[in-house]
Amino acid sequence: MKKYWTYGGLLIIICIAFWIFSGNDSLVQENDRLEVEVEEIIPEEENLLYGINVDDLDIVEGIVERNQTLSTLLAPFNVPYQIIDEIAKKSKAIFDVKKIAFNKKYTVLTPKDSSQAQFFIYEPNRTEFVVFNLGQPAIYKENKPMEIKNREIGGTISSSLYVNMTELGLTPDLIDQFADLYGWVVDFQRLQKDDKFKVIFKEQIVDDQIVGIEDIEAAYFEHMGQGYHAIPFEQNGIISYFDEKGNSLKKAFLRDPLKFSRISSRYSLSRFHPVQKRYKAHLGTDYAAPRGTEIRSVGDGTVLEATYRGGNGNFVKIRHNGTYTTQYLHMSKIGNGIKKGTRVKQGQVIGYVGSTGLATGPHLCFRFWKHGKQVDWLREEIPPAEPIAEENKLAFEQVKLEKINKLSSINYTEVLPLLTSN
Repeated sequence: MKKYWTYGGLLIIICIAFWIFSGNDSLVQENDRLEVEVEEIIPEEENLLYGINVDDLDIVEGIVERNQTLSTLLAPFNVPYQIIDEIAKKSKAIFDVKKIAFNKKYTVLTPKDSSQAQFFIYEPNRTEFVVFNLGQPAIYKENKPMEIKNREIGGTISSSLYVNMTELGLTPDLIDQFADLYGWVVDFQRLQKDDKFKVIFKEQIVDDQIVGIEDIEAAYFEHMGQGYHAIPFEQNGIISYFDEKGNSLKKAFLRDPLKFSRISSRYSLSRFHPVQKRYKAHLGTDYAAPRGTEIRSVGDGTVLEATYRGGNGNFVKIRHNGTYTTQYLHMSKIGNGIKKGTRVKQGQVIGYVGSTGLATGPHLCFRFWKHGKQVDWLREEIPPAEPIAEENKLAFEQVKLEKINKLSSINYTEVLPLLTSN
């Protein structure tokens, strides 16, 4: 009898265990089923434009035409003048509607069940947009989503730096920055065929378009077989560019007061004046450029004069230190805020190319003084910025090795000539 009781007890235990595990398995299966059901519930994505859900809105896009204002733009969308006037007054602190400009994009959003617009969106530039909520009314400005793209590219000179870099899809901003970087070691007006370049940088992209670039991360230029590296390194709280020996590529002045211009006349003690029709000294360097081209201060300094005078036309004169002074003549107009006593930075726009005064066509006459005497700018030895300090040399060597290795891995891209058919 004891044996039967033992067998019976074991059987009961086995049944209980089977029931427990079966139940747990069912619970697990039920949980799995619920999890699957939860995973299958996918919320619908909102149809957003400028951060606004436009599912129930009609969208009209346009380009501002000449002389159009906020009132004329909104008139076809049945927005009462009182609302337009109110929103124009409220918007001044964020965006003055008087600055709505020709050829800029705008968008109007109108509810499908209404004829009166609810939103007006204006794009003052490629990176920002201003939203006018006509219903509240309210105004706010936002930045468009920006993508940062790494670029590494190398190329060979066959015609000019500008042409060949443009053929490789590089922007004028990048080309200007590259030219300024090497302005004191390479004469870009005397490049040789098969000179080479490499550059590492980041592009800023909005709506699949390049809207800007960040500072060059490293560069290399080979001119007549001589290579020049440009290595960025922070020293004294400022990032500057140095060659492989630790000497600064930057000098006290930019190489040229204009970007990508042509020297049309050099410093001369006897030059035939095209207006006065006689030989006289020409104590400046002329840069031919289209009217309106930006003129840059070649260095930091203080404005001594910014005015109009006789043969000089509109001009700006800047004292850089106790040794050097520069002057910029024949401007079409002087830059905003540029007046006597103004402090300017190297590269700052101080005016625009013109032909005021004694000038036959648009150009910049650039004059350069040393110790109060006008000298030939193109022959002057300009002092460099500080080299790598002794205490920074070890850190610089590490940065240099990394950058040079990265530049070495970049291949030169050949631009194929366009094929023509007979």
